Amino acid sequence: MNLIQPFAALRPAPGRADDVVAPPYDVLSTNEARERASGRPWSFLHISKPEIDLPADTDPYAPAVYAKGAENLRNMIQAGVLVQDAAPCYYAYRIVMGEHSQTGIVAAASVADYDTNRIRKHEYTRPDKEDDRVRQIDALNAQTGPVLLAYPAAPEIDAILAAASSGTPDSDAVLDGVRHTLWVIRDATTLARITAAFNAMPALYIADGHHRSASASRIAATRRAANPAHSGSEPYNFFLSVIFPAHEMHILDYNRLITDLNGLSADALLEKLGTAFSVEPAASAVKPDRPGRFGLYLAGQWYRLDIRPDLIPDDPVGRLDVSLLQNNLIAPILGITDPRRDKRIDFVGGIRGLAELEKRVNSGEMALALAFHPTRMEDLMAVADANEVMPPKSTWFEPKLADGLASHML
Repeated sequence: MNLIQPFAALRPAPGRADDVVAPPYDVLSTNEARERASGRPWSFLHISKPEIDLPADTDPYAPAVYAKGAENLRNMIQAGVLVQDAAPCYYAYRIVMGEHSQTGIVAAASVADYDTNRIRKHEYTRPDKEDDRVRQIDALNAQTGPVLLAYPAAPEIDAILAAASSGTPDSDAVLDGVRHTLWVIRDATTLARITAAFNAMPALYIADGHHRSASASRIAATRRAANPAHSGSEPYNFFLSVIFPAHEMHILDYNRLITDLNGLSADALLEKLGTAFSVEPAASAVKPDRPGRFGLYLAGQWYRLDIRPDLIPDDPVGRLDVSLLQNNLIAPILGITDPRRDKRIDFVGGIRGLAELEKRVNSGEMALALAFHPTRMEDLMAVADANEVMPPKSTWFEPKLADGLASHML
């Protein structure tokens, strides 16, 4: 079984990419999606968030929602807005956000390799979110939300993708200021080289899309059991993925806000911090420039916190900044032992900037903010290699993939 293989993608027809591409389904609320799709009949949001085409009080997990998504997909195919390639291909995919650029490949990744952990995970999944994706894939008979994967150092693949993305693109769209460009790779020799190069890799790493990959595995198991002629080559044995070189992946900080000081005064909190951190007032906002350093915004003042080196453990999860702060500040001092469920903590992606942290503390909504250095890809990969799980809200990947640029038909 190949780790990845080419597939015949369903894509926007020439010149239609700007009409189709949309933000990922899980970054918009229903109301935001309805507003974004207004006046845009071919927006992929009609497929990924089909409740926008039903009455406002519709349960987004009702059977009618999934049926509406399937109807909208059929309509876009019949209208010629979406067209399926005649033969299996790979696709070079470049995303450019400001000064940052990353070029990867759209491919069908092996469910079997996901099941045996060659495609490695680092997060728990929630059954309700898996169930939603299973129903969506079943209704559409397609995977429309790609899983974001990373591949380890592979200069040969980097070179192939650089060459494939040097000519006129097949799709080119700008979404929220981010450019998404796609080139179809059809040459049989190049396809075989790519497949062989990936087969030589020890592993791929899920960056984002744990629920999408888990649901693809469940779909494959169900369809395999129901198919007496199962061969392993059926499309359901693979899942839609976009795979970037790990060294190009862009992780932003994922910061924390806390509603109260757990009964402490500001001075008492700062005194307690001194047992695990060096604490220095800062003249301006603290954007940590290395692991083990944190910014604290409290009572209108920024502080620079540096963890004591002897408190950094050797294990790949314990040495993460999110673990160090949770285990030495958030849990023992602020009393938040379950950040997944505790309502006293909130999380803000670094795309919002440190000004967002100041704003929410200055308003009185929050009592303090904690700024992080971004988790590094090598740390994520080390956690996955150890078959461990990262703490919640450890990574914020930017730029986001676009929905609608390529779908995998089952």
